[in-house]
Amino acid sequence: MNRSQTLKKIRRKVKIWDVIIIGGGATGLGIAVDAASRGYKTLLLEQSDFSKGTSSRSTKLVHGGVRYLQQGDIGLVFEALKERGLMFKNAPHLVTNQSFIIPSYEWWGTSFYTVGLKLYDMMAGKLGLGTSMMLSREETIEALPTVQQAGLRGGTIYHDGQFDDARMAISLALTCVDYGGSVLNYCKVTGLIREKEMVAGVTAVDQISGEEFSISAKVVVNATGVFVDDIIKMDDPQAPDTTIPSQGIHLVLGKEFLPNKSAVMVPNTSDGRVMFAVPWHNHIVVGTTDTLVSDRLLEPVALDEEVSFLLTTAGQYLAKQPQKEDVLSVFAGLRPLAKPEEDGRSTKEISRSHRIILSLSGLITITGGKWTTYRKMAEDVVEKVIVMGGLPDRECITDHMPIHGFRMDLDPTTDPMAPYGLDKENILALEEDMPEVQGFLSEKLQIRKSQVIWAVREEMAMTVEDVLARRTRALFLDARESIRLAPEVAELMANELKLDDAWKASQVKEFNEVAAGYLIA
Repeated sequence: MNRSQTLKKIRRKVKIWDVIIIGGGATGLGIAVDAASRGYKTLLLEQSDFSKGTSSRSTKLVHGGVRYLQQGDIGLVFEALKERGLMFKNAPHLVTNQSFIIPSYEWWGTSFYTVGLKLYDMMAGKLGLGTSMMLSREETIEALPTVQQAGLRGGTIYHDGQFDDARMAISLALTCVDYGGSVLNYCKVTGLIREKEMVAGVTAVDQISGEEFSISAKVVVNATGVFVDDIIKMDDPQAPDTTIPSQGIHLVLGKEFLPNKSAVMVPNTSDGRVMFAVPWHNHIVVGTTDTLVSDRLLEPVALDEEVSFLLTTAGQYLAKQPQKEDVLSVFAGLRPLAKPEEDGRSTKEISRSHRIILSLSGLITITGGKWTTYRKMAEDVVEKVIVMGGLPDRECITDHMPIHGFRMDLDPTTDPMAPYGLDKENILALEEDMPEVQGFLSEKLQIRKSQVIWAVREEMAMTVEDVLARRTRALFLDARESIRLAPEVAELMANELKLDDAWKASQVKEFNEVAAGYLIA
């Protein structure tokens, strides 16, 4: 992932790419991996940083979707369960088996949920992760010692997947490059090039240098999440909106709120949704909400009522009521939900299945979907790319293709360096060559100084935020601690990139402004 080399490729006017993908989130990166691994000349452009938007702000779950089963969306559940199993096989350094417990406070709850989850297990087939079981009251308390015990009758345990979403995104970008593709962050598409009424490329601007580009391609794919309609309107200014943004927020609490390994799943909150409390990087992630919003922002902000809802709901199932002062970080993300044809449907009723739109000009747009099904979404899109671009027909190989860093002997639940996979040893080797980056940047969060250098050299990190939000997860785990780290990260990056004090000061200021949105006053 070398930015200067990618820019050199883009400057070659004679080069025509087979496919340009707009958008560096889960969907776009998945498409880039699929296209590059089939041998097509692939370029991905991202206006900000990889997974800056929704793709770094998930509940960190790789799952079939118990809620979708409850809603009767059987097709999506089957698809997601299969993809969950493939993610386990292809990225064991990033995806782990997580046990979930549904505590029951009604006499019928334990039996009801156990029957439903047995069906969930059956649908997973050979790619299942574990058997669902009924738990007695005593077994539930043993597994969840901090659960609210008043009125507790028992529980149901089942298994799903967990992962680090932003690290998965970076690993996909690296996988694309491994197969000869090119990816570029901080390069914003500003328009579409047309030849004989057909889309034949894009115009773009490097957000760092201001350099403008005109890039030719046989096919252009719009995979920009909540911003897909902006690209569609570049193609057809009169086109109706295809998506509506729904905001989901998460609160991060200390490990003491859920000290054991199992997560909590609440299948029916007061507003009829699902809530999770999940162990993640030695912290607890609580989420999520589902709130229709009008603004499509790169940095959405959690609403007071969303924070209050999660705190109140968590307190109904935990022995200790979490307070605002217990929240180490709060982050919000926007889901690009497919706009329903009829008005009045709530966000929880809108299918999370993906949808591919082909315009008369040849622009391919993909909307909807979820992290777990990124690979299948990419396969479906590339099949359309082959037809639209007249490309040689080659089979998809991503169903059994290892993701960059593939390594089976690292446990992400106990080793903070596990998500790097095979690159872990290379990062630690930096410390032998560079004594100034030996040891921890933050012992509290188990982040090493060498990870900053690696992020700059190998993972196209351009800003302090890139490092603290997505190459490491400091901002998402503990906003105050990340603010404390920012000056040292700026110093390390400036030394590596040979940048001056003005850059360092500007970076720290910009990061602190972003981090303020992750704090609860």
